[in-house]
Amino acid sequence: MAKVNIALDAELVVEVMVLSGVGNPQDAVELVVRDYIQRGHRTEARVVPREDELHRPHRPEPQDQG
Repeated sequence: MAKVNIALDAELVVEVMVLSGVGNPQDAVELVVRDYIQRGHRTEARVVPREDELHRPHRPEPQDQG
């Protein structure tokens, strides 16, 4: 996998290290980025309609006739 070097504010990196509980700055930032990407995929899975739902006819809810 290709690697990229990025300069980040030291305070930001220290905060990431503390919140993630990881002592290595590079590992801490990588962990946060991977988590961010996985959350995005989980969100997409919840939002994207399923194939079978696309083909179901829409039936309006019956209204009370009281």
